[in-house]
Amino acid sequence: MKKTIFLLAASMNLVLGVEIKSIKFEGLKQISPLVAQNMSGLKIGDTITGQNTDKAIINLFNQGYFDDIYIAENSGNITIHVKEKPIISKLDIEGVVSNDRTAMEEIIGLRPGQAYDAVALKRVKERVKQFYEVKGYFDTVVEIDQEPANEDGSSLHLSVIVNRGENIIINKVNLIGADKLDYGDIEPSVANKEREFMGWMWGFNDGKLKTPELPNDPARIKDEYMKRGYLDAKVSNPYLNAYLNNYTAELTYYISEGDKYKVTDISIEAPDELELDTTKVIKELKLEAGDTMNSEWLRRDMEVIKNIVADKGYAYVDINPQLSPNKDDKTVAINYVVIPKKQIYVRNVTISGNEKTADKVIRREMYLTEGQLYNRTDLVDSRNALRRTGYFDDVEVTETRVNDNEIDLNVAVKEAPTGSITGGIGYGSGDGLLLSAAVSDKNVFGSGMKGHISVDKSDDQLSGSIGVTNPRVFDSEYSLGGQIYARDWDWDDYEENAYGFDITLGRKLGRYTIASLTYQIEQSEIKGLDQFYAAAGYQNGKNIKSSVIPAIRFNNTDDYYIPRSGIIAGASLEYAGVGGDIEYTKAMANFDWYYGLKDIIGWDLIFRYKADVGYIFDDKEMPVNRKLFLGGMKSVRGFDSRSIPKKQICLPNKGCKYIEIGGKKSFNNSVELSMPLIERIKMRLVTFFDYGTIGDDSWNEAKRYSAGAGIEWMTPIGPLQLFWVNPLNDEPYDDTSSIEFTIGHRF
Repeated sequence: MKKTIFLLAASMNLVLGVEIKSIKFEGLKQISPLVAQNMSGLKIGDTITGQNTDKAIINLFNQGYFDDIYIAENSGNITIHVKEKPIISKLDIEGVVSNDRTAMEEIIGLRPGQAYDAVALKRVKERVKQFYEVKGYFDTVVEIDQEPANEDGSSLHLSVIVNRGENIIINKVNLIGADKLDYGDIEPSVANKEREFMGWMWGFNDGKLKTPELPNDPARIKDEYMKRGYLDAKVSNPYLNAYLNNYTAELTYYISEGDKYKVTDISIEAPDELELDTTKVIKELKLEAGDTMNSEWLRRDMEVIKNIVADKGYAYVDINPQLSPNKDDKTVAINYVVIPKKQIYVRNVTISGNEKTADKVIRREMYLTEGQLYNRTDLVDSRNALRRTGYFDDVEVTETRVNDNEIDLNVAVKEAPTGSITGGIGYGSGDGLLLSAAVSDKNVFGSGMKGHISVDKSDDQLSGSIGVTNPRVFDSEYSLGGQIYARDWDWDDYEENAYGFDITLGRKLGRYTIASLTYQIEQSEIKGLDQFYAAAGYQNGKNIKSSVIPAIRFNNTDDYYIPRSGIIAGASLEYAGVGGDIEYTKAMANFDWYYGLKDIIGWDLIFRYKADVGYIFDDKEMPVNRKLFLGGMKSVRGFDSRSIPKKQICLPNKGCKYIEIGGKKSFNNSVELSMPLIERIKMRLVTFFDYGTIGDDSWNEAKRYSAGAGIEWMTPIGPLQLFWVNPLNDEPYDDTSSIEFTIGHRF
């Protein structure tokens, strides 16, 4: 309506066919005349046609800066009269909690300096209400106050005042017609849940209505039936009865369950060029003939088939499961129809996110590179190998299809804080004043090399070491590393010092296995042993240990710090007696198993089992202090390091004393459960049970076990573990502690 009036006014004040001699504006304050003229499209020398002036008015209106526009002409001199909209000089958002403020600024879409627009303000109210309705808040009220910011009213101070509504709480979910399943069966999968007792507490269902998820919940309920074999189950749309007088609701679904089906036959239909051994593939599937039908297992088996085909170069493949139910005997036959696209080759591999780490350090861990036929297993192994380095917080490999036969891979890494300079001062009841300083880096200058320098000082100990390791010498399969170290202990009853160095040469054997050979030479000295320690087998004086240690290690975990799948296993055999004056043989082995349960229970729960075993034989000239001991963070938590086992030594006229005597045979293991605590800061809760046994002549001369809980936290300076421990069978003479922590070790 307004534009029509302006165009009419323009035609009444203009003489057509006149050449434009000048153009000026009346009413401009915020915009320069030159900019406004360019917006209009009119130019000096143009002929006034009516169409061009109408278009000029429309062009100016479309900029959103003006409320009124009309054009007047006098002897070819054009005057464009405008009334500018007020400019927003200040914008406040009130009544919004800090967590919502950033989102609210984006939703409102207004900024100081913009022109006032009543229509835009109306949209602001609608968007804010929709934002809170999505979050489950209803009856939100949005008001907008506007005050002139200057005398002529050309600028405004706007205040968007939000009075957030209330959550609608679901008090009851009704499953009408359900007999085989109840609410407890479908509760884990649906988004809209009943409020539980103590629903206000973290970990309990608060019952808040999630409107955007309502249309998806019937499919989730049906899938719970499909997981249990009820193929004919039908679930209605949700019926929500909301009571706005008290903001509560009742949610109802009408369900027809049907009967449970069993699988009679499983087959795979695939093109001959895939050369699939279907009989072998079917044996790898979880869903078997005779099982109750399970949609979750079906999806898992589809992924298994897809990965097998993808390992043959078919990056894109459709797996269509054809279900043939027999309603008479309630059975179903499954035929997986495999439809592959063309084989795909890798064209380019690009790397991003590595501000520090050299490209070659990343590329040498890639098993799928340019020119190779696509292979899904190689792709997953490449990603996991990069995560195992410990250089990165996250690694993602994305695929971009170039054409029917080529694909590009982008390796996006998020670098971890691999280097640290740390210093500390503290006090311990046993160690007194504690001082420490260390410089370490797992990825020195982005080269992939590892290095460290450390010094620790307490009332009882002074130790230091310096070392460096290159895990891929000249980017080959070989590794080389070594360290120099020195340690001095001032125990209550004697002094011990040692210094030495070691050097290790290793080689990768396949993707997950490394073999190595270490040479170590060390001189140690014990002074001040009393008669009790001498009776326990400790020896005063100096000795030199010269040993070689062949070892093998296997690691196929999917991450360095927080593995969720895979095994870490290793074995070593140390022979001391290559020169020196100590001779013994020590065998050590470890086994760590990580298993994530998220795919099974939908929650990031991680099960861990860790075990270590040691055995010493041919110990003709080995002092007690080099035997096996238990206790501490890496064996049986809650007992001091190297404090298990102890033996009471009694001497005539001297009394008795408990001495750490070590053992020749030891075994310790731990069972752990790790679960998310505060995901946004990567903090997890862990519970554990530790058990260890050790002895000389038998494995179980001394047994200790403990249980506890703690936190695992990926801090900016490295992974931190803090445990509260309860030693379960400690003896009065044991050295125990209820709190233990460490930083820098994998979980």
